[in-house]
Amino acid sequence: MTVLDHKGVRPLMTHAPAADTPDLSAVRLNVDALLNEFLDRKAQVAPGSEMTPLFSALRRLLDSGKRLRPQLCVAGWHAGGGQGDRSAVLHVAAALELFQAFALIHDDVMDASDLRRGRPTAHRALAAAYIDGGGRRGRAEGHGVNAAILLGDLTLVWSDDLLHSAGLRPKALLRILPLVDTMRSELVYGQYLDLLSTDRLSDDVEAALRVVRYKTAKYTVEWPLRIGAVLAGAAPDALDACSAFALPLGEAFQLRDDLLGVFGDPAETGKPVGDDIREGKSTVLMALALQGAPAADKQLLRTMVGSPDLTDDDIARVRGVLEGTGARQHVEKMISARRDAALAVLDQAPFPTAASAALREIAEIATVRQS
Repeated sequence: MTVLDHKGVRPLMTHAPAADTPDLSAVRLNVDALLNEFLDRKAQVAPGSEMTPLFSALRRLLDSGKRLRPQLCVAGWHAGGGQGDRSAVLHVAAALELFQAFALIHDDVMDASDLRRGRPTAHRALAAAYIDGGGRRGRAEGHGVNAAILLGDLTLVWSDDLLHSAGLRPKALLRILPLVDTMRSELVYGQYLDLLSTDRLSDDVEAALRVVRYKTAKYTVEWPLRIGAVLAGAAPDALDACSAFALPLGEAFQLRDDLLGVFGDPAETGKPVGDDIREGKSTVLMALALQGAPAADKQLLRTMVGSPDLTDDDIARVRGVLEGTGARQHVEKMISARRDAALAVLDQAPFPTAASAALREIAEIATVRQS
């Protein structure tokens, strides 16, 4: 019997057979297929050809994502005891990837970023498309920003559409909707904390970690994992283990991101090195440096960090302080300690062996990555 969604539409088919092991590479392939099919369907019913640049910008962004959140969602489903047909959980996982795309589009607008994953950010791509279509160069930047805001809004709506057309039974949908709502609200809170702290350098490590928890740790790791587990009908002890694993891992993930933003290879990260310094991000890395820096170096940090016109030599000077104070090494130790804490949870977690193995793999990828 064909299951229809709440609008009477058959959910998109996946290429995933029934499976009882969370094969991470298969999750990526299936989520990619789902997203492509979903966008193809949306393009077919688009009200006008004017939307073509929006579709193109979104497809470019989705082409190269890590699919971390979908992998965690499916791993959570297996950790919670899920078995058999994964179609519904894969649809939910794909909806989480669309939510991530919405967040990235708006984040890049807020940060005025030029590159994302080695390609022009959505607002830059849409500005270029506007010029290619005959628009005036003097209006291109504003058009790109405004169009990207609309694209982000549309992507959020589509994320919700994909979630509600996942073929979930009504009770299952009602179980996860409060988690999805909390995830969305906490992301906005984390982004706002980040906005408030930008260009206000502080040596308060705990305040910087609070931004990490809400901007990244909870929405990147905890909620996708718990959403998957709740879909599977996980018991309370399994849900507690999900959070105990996810929060330290999510913090480690963002701490790695902070290091890559300053010390990473642009060819690997897809973003210019030093963007966080120019934007004045008040990261844990920067807070630790301020704690340990002598007066002259503190003055250098407070003068340079947050200046958009820094040269490569200026960035190198800031990086020298971050190295010299031991802040970089301290953050590496924090990453290792949090990864170890997350892995230790798996030793006692009531998860199937295959699910624990997948989560161990995710933990390693998330903390030793170079992009």
